Amino acid sequence: MMSEFEMYRQQLRNAIDEMELDNKEAVYDLLSEVNRFYEVSFPVQMDDGTKKVFKGYRSQHNSALGPTKGGLRFHPGVDEGEVKALSAWMSMKCAVAGIPYGGGKGGITVDPKKLSERELENLTRGFVKAMHPAFGEKFDIPAPDVNTNGQIMSWMIDEYNAITRSQNIGVFTGKPLELGGSLGRTEATGYGVGFTVREAAAKIGLDLKGARVVLQGFGNVGSFAAEWLYKQGCKIIAIANSRNGLYDAEGMNIPALMKYYEENGNDLAGYPDAKPFDKDEIFSIECDILLPCGLGGAITKDNADKINTKIISEGANGPLTPEADEILIKKGVFIVPDILANSGGVTVSYFEWVQNLQGYYWSKEEVFEKEEYRNDPERDALRALCRQACQRRHCGFTGDHHAGQRAHLKNLQRRA
Repeated sequence: MMSEFEMYRQQLRNAIDEMELDNKEAVYDLLSEVNRFYEVSFPVQMDDGTKKVFKGYRSQHNSALGPTKGGLRFHPGVDEGEVKALSAWMSMKCAVAGIPYGGGKGGITVDPKKLSERELENLTRGFVKAMHPAFGEKFDIPAPDVNTNGQIMSWMIDEYNAITRSQNIGVFTGKPLELGGSLGRTEATGYGVGFTVREAAAKIGLDLKGARVVLQGFGNVGSFAAEWLYKQGCKIIAIANSRNGLYDAEGMNIPALMKYYEENGNDLAGYPDAKPFDKDEIFSIECDILLPCGLGGAITKDNADKINTKIISEGANGPLTPEADEILIKKGVFIVPDILANSGGVTVSYFEWVQNLQGYYWSKEEVFEKEEYRNDPERDALRALCRQACQRRHCGFTGDHHAGQRAHLKNLQRRA
């Protein structure tokens, strides 16, 4: 099976071949590798008095447009190839969004569910001690990702400032409000997925009111994407996460489900107002809108044929393999690429960073207005780009819809 970094390189090669660039091979050579990569091993004190060594990573793909930016994930599957690929996609995502950042990504190979809260804090602080030279408010700015949250960012900023004897709160985003976080950051990525679904639906003439939505992944991105679409009148008929599946042909009450999920340890099991079903059958359910919002590589050549939908908006990073892309494109599915669909999170992370640097903070309404406003002047172009995605997957790299992306490629070409 193709690795995520190999998938990225294939997409990059296809995109560069389509573009009118000087020194194409030099640009490919530059973008197909990361500028800097850090790998650390560090000990962590466990509750039983023993010490265990963990491995952590940070990849900084390219800083032509500004400091590198991207999340930190705690997951057993974290490895060198994954974080390199995700950092590269972050470079493209920031360029498409017109944000003055390059791409970064990192994480620790760990199952955080097996750690106590004390062990999780020790792990977090140990990672920052080992990795802190890689970070900086104007150099590399981490944020939450899979299995990380505001509490973990709090431990990180506290440890970083203690080590560096500084008060640079902008070096991490996704922080709690009392530590310089931004209102609206929690909802940002999921709501952004909703915004792109709205534009895709308008392009193909699909009325969101009553549209059937199937959701794979019910974490931060998936739950808030579902909430936003529920408010638009969509019917969320099926949801699956790594443990359970729920189905209701009439549509679920998403605010009630989100409350149940939070109160029951992030578990869908036992929810009384929907029927349980096999989570592995989530892609077999007919719908109008499919949102893969879990981990990458969820839709492959082995399950793409089962999918019967009009729109896919990629809430996760790299949820479709190249083989699955080809199958779905031939079926006429309207695909919104991840570098567009889930860019709302990095957009509001950028807003948080700007507020930290200015020491002036905005209301939640201002944050959402600014996030949505960034799409409004180019709404027609966004619809056109999404339509191209249905015909040629790598349009997310080649679409000429945003001056930021053109500037990004020109800067990279000069550096090459």
